[in-house]
Amino acid sequence: MPGTFIHKFDTPVYKGTVNVSTGLFINNKFVDGSDTTTIEYVNSTGKLITTISEATAKDVDIAVKAAQEAYDTTWGLNTSGAERGDLLNKLATIMDAARDELAALEAMDNGKTFNWAKNVDVDFAIQVVKYYAGWADKIHGQTLETDEKKLTYTRHEPIGVVVSHILLASRWIMLISCQGTNNSIYDVCLEDCSCSCNGQYRRSEGDFHPLSIKSDIHTVVQPSEFTPLTALRMCSMIQEAGIPPGVVNVVTGYGNTVGAAISSHMDILKIAFTGSTIVGRKIMEAAARSNLKPVTLELGGKNPNIIFNDADLDNAVEWTSFGIYWNHGAACCAGSRIFVQSGIYDKFLEKFTEKSKAIRIGDPFGENIDEGPMSSEAQFNRIMGYIESGKTDGATVHTGGNRRGSEGYFIEPTIFTNVKADMKIVKEEIFGPVSVVVKFEDEDDVVRQANDTFYGLAAGVFSQDIDRAIRTAHRIQAGTVWVNCYNHFKPQVPFGGYRQSGIGRELGSYTAVKAVHINLGQRLS
Repeated sequence: MPGTFIHKFDTPVYKGTVNVSTGLFINNKFVDGSDTTTIEYVNSTGKLITTISEATAKDVDIAVKAAQEAYDTTWGLNTSGAERGDLLNKLATIMDAARDELAALEAMDNGKTFNWAKNVDVDFAIQVVKYYAGWADKIHGQTLETDEKKLTYTRHEPIGVVVSHILLASRWIMLISCQGTNNSIYDVCLEDCSCSCNGQYRRSEGDFHPLSIKSDIHTVVQPSEFTPLTALRMCSMIQEAGIPPGVVNVVTGYGNTVGAAISSHMDILKIAFTGSTIVGRKIMEAAARSNLKPVTLELGGKNPNIIFNDADLDNAVEWTSFGIYWNHGAACCAGSRIFVQSGIYDKFLEKFTEKSKAIRIGDPFGENIDEGPMSSEAQFNRIMGYIESGKTDGATVHTGGNRRGSEGYFIEPTIFTNVKADMKIVKEEIFGPVSVVVKFEDEDDVVRQANDTFYGLAAGVFSQDIDRAIRTAHRIQAGTVWVNCYNHFKPQVPFGGYRQSGIGRELGSYTAVKAVHINLGQRLS
């Protein structure tokens, strides 16, 4: 029988006991993996917390079959939108009652502060569940005018299996999206992904990574061994909400086994992957070599944040700080390239420096803490490596650039100035609390610099001239552009990237559109 992780939190911001099964979750039951092996779970403090069951390719097959069975019998087109909506609303209520517990597990998992986890990630996850609960019985197609001898219409049908990952919010966003539209979910977060995945995964180029799989079949979830607890705790909430067996299955395992099995699985009809461009290419190759399954890719970003002379300076500083330091910079949409027009450059840099120095670093469960430790030693070393490369390349460390304290993976908020366009700290995603501040002269100048990247995930524009703001937003080649704010998400707004930041979109609708042509008497003879 699988084990149970029990932990008593006694912190300034949260006091309570959590109880999480550490088994695989298949057909609404917690079970051991087929080989009964386990994975050591080491959290952001570098300490061994517990062990979790290890899945193999055999468990992937079992989970896929369970999800397919659910789709064929109790989910998919067999459950009305109203019923799905009721179940999701019940799940949202359960999550809402457990906000603090979920936030505590998130903070323990990856080092983000308890307050950020509670007020941003958990809150957004609940919003998403409620949004799709309301949408579940409002899915409709169109009747299309062709000619009087034919009735033509479209219908939106479930796609199916989904695999998602990263933060609690985004992990369950994908899950809920598919459930709300009749799909089942296969959520997989794997080790050794060579990507920008919140610093939660080891970085080698040999294995696969968290996938988001949507197809006409099943539901499986596999969180990373670095951050498994929230997803596993959600499984018991799935049970409590009464969601049928097989709709959600969770398998925890390594990329070179579980990830490879998923990418080439013949019964999975679509993959949506979140991670690096390098691994995204491997996913596409594996999908093409197996059953030619389509893929949706949400990859990395090196995102520009543009502040014009006429911006509300204080507002711009606050949102820019949130844009780069939220989740200690470990976000694919982080506004890490900050472009400031020459007329306010000095004032902005002064205020932004003050704000950066005021970031409170420490225990994620401490009071009034803004930034916790990096999620792992590997990610800490990677970020420090980028900081050293910036120094070596001749950039100026305006502030920060050092480890904070002698224990834990804490890094000071870091600002580089006097950078050149070809430096690694300007070109490559760092995934930490590190930004570059660049002076620009005019609109054409900054658009050119902002678009000088092979990424295109997100961007920000700060200006009180709405014409300029909209014009610039339209010229920036990115999937999301925030105007006079940053990292401000809504469940109903699609998210995804241009260029090597990805293919397709998350959020929004997860359905397949079918066209139906009905002949009303037209004959060929």
